[in-house]
Amino acid sequence: MTIKSNATNLIPADPESSAQSASGGRGRARRLGLLSGAVVLAAALAAVAALAGGGATGRADAAALLNCAASPSACGYPDATNTGVPSGTTLLSVPGQVSSGPGWSYNAAGNDVVVTVNGTVLSGLYIPCNLMINASNVTVKDVQVVASGNFGISLTHTTGATIENSTISGQNATTGRVGSAIDDVYSDSTGITIENDNISNFKTGIQIQTGLVSGNYIHGPGYVSGDHTNGIFVNGGTQPMTIQDNTIFDSLGQTDAISLDSEGSGQPVANKTIENNFLAGGSYTIYGGDSLSNTISSILFEGNRFGQLYYTQGGQYGPIAYFTATGTGGNVWSGNFWDTTGQAIPSM
Repeated sequence: MTIKSNATNLIPADPESSAQSASGGRGRARRLGLLSGAVVLAAALAAVAALAGGGATGRADAAALLNCAASPSACGYPDATNTGVPSGTTLLSVPGQVSSGPGWSYNAAGNDVVVTVNGTVLSGLYIPCNLMINASNVTVKDVQVVASGNFGISLTHTTGATIENSTISGQNATTGRVGSAIDDVYSDSTGITIENDNISNFKTGIQIQTGLVSGNYIHGPGYVSGDHTNGIFVNGGTQPMTIQDNTIFDSLGQTDAISLDSEGSGQPVANKTIENNFLAGGSYTIYGGDSLSNTISSILFEGNRFGQLYYTQGGQYGPIAYFTATGTGGNVWSGNFWDTTGQAIPSM
């Protein structure tokens, strides 16, 4: 494998990914091409180790793409340059310029936008309130939502919702922060896809329990006294969920970038894959699911980069808590490493 380098980064060469990056290309395919997980990472590291004649230490030291926190996109991760509403997009303000469209309308009494028709596509809108998705197979793209209160985008009993290339935030980082930027309110929606979004000024960035969360930039949380702040909060369950190729920076000393949890003690948390993300901050950067005497199984943490821009241990107290890769649950901790050194982070 050819290796190319620039000042601080060591990157496995990928002509297609590099071309897409240079042209401002966005989307899951781009990030999967650049950060394709353990197979590509292992191949790159093995090549470097072989050239250097190194063993395990050489392999860890080579762990690709060092010191990426200042500019995640330079290393193939999401940041403000490659997520959210594309630059130059014209947005119509709701309700000032437009108050309804096919499948949706502005509700003045509740000060929210409500989607009620299956298959609705919302695009090119600026929405200064909660966007309620009460239908299935809805697509939200190239939309900016700025809301305070409980929700930015709320999903209720939906199937097949897609939220992509959008910007979702609270009004500010204090009293105007949004409770959940994106929330599956009843934890029963399925087939959710959330990708390439820019999310900020939240208590919780995303709260769902199944689906795909990919290529998002989740950063700059807001805070009101008493908040427990989460980048992504997975509300337990055993339905499959994949969290991949995201940048999640929690600049606060609590709570986490990713939390696998449940509504009560003794509940199963299973079938969750967390891979190739760039994570930093919180008390612990990840809560791994087995707090509250919960049972975890088929939980995979692989190829994640842990930033040290807020704390030397990733989070204030460490990279992960409430997780074990041992036992009979089929849980895996593999290829996770520090951004500044490339050193592997041992199994917890």
